[in-house]
Amino acid sequence: MPSMTAHIDVLTRFGRRVRALRTARGHSQETLADACGMDRTYLSGIERGRRNVGLKNIEVIAQALGITLAELFEGV
Repeated sequence: MPSMTAHIDVLTRFGRRVRALRTARGHSQETLADACGMDRTYLSGIERGRRNVGLKNIEVIAQALGITLAELFEGV
């Protein structure tokens, strides 16, 4: 039987993970977006599961958070 997490859309799960990591590291959306070279509203869309973010931007987010891609996707 699939877990409850599997029923939540992958974009939403990924966005929640980005938000959790961002807040755990003390970043605002604006500071993380600046570190990624993204607009804050784009990052907000990712965190809300409204953006289907590309692989290059996923790598940029991981680098800005100081983690590996594998760590970024833990629990997603």
